[in-house]
Amino acid sequence: MTMNKIIVIGNLGSDPEMRYTPNGQAVTNFNVATNYRYNTADGEQRDETEWFRVSVFGRQAESCNQYLAKGRKVYVDGRLKSRTYQDRNGETRVSLEITAQDVRFLSTPGGGGEGAGPSPGGGAYEPPPSGGDFGADDLPF
Repeated sequence: MTMNKIIVIGNLGSDPEMRYTPNGQAVTNFNVATNYRYNTADGEQRDETEWFRVSVFGRQAESCNQYLAKGRKVYVDGRLKSRTYQDRNGETRVSLEITAQDVRFLSTPGGGGEGAGPSPGGGAYEPPPSGGDFGADDLPF
């Protein structure tokens, strides 16, 4: 048995872009940055950033396109593929690409800050009922 699975939690580097395949399926692409901070042997603090290109398909792609924006924090679960290419200067580069199976929104819409955790339902954010006025009787506990 083999497995190719990656989980990434990071921030969008730009707004998502949606398009459609020839058979009409939605595809949304966006970039996610992860950061790692560490201290060198000399005591110097360093930061490393890794970038991942994410592709999401179907209804989840439509939700990502509608509710995600640059800077928002996301959880991405999917398959990893590396692709080698030549940049404009002729240098060989490697792109880390994730085909997402599950995307969860960790930032609140409009807030950009971290929420309490992954959104339910495979990443589809659902706004509160119209009006947004909640009383004590509306609380689930």
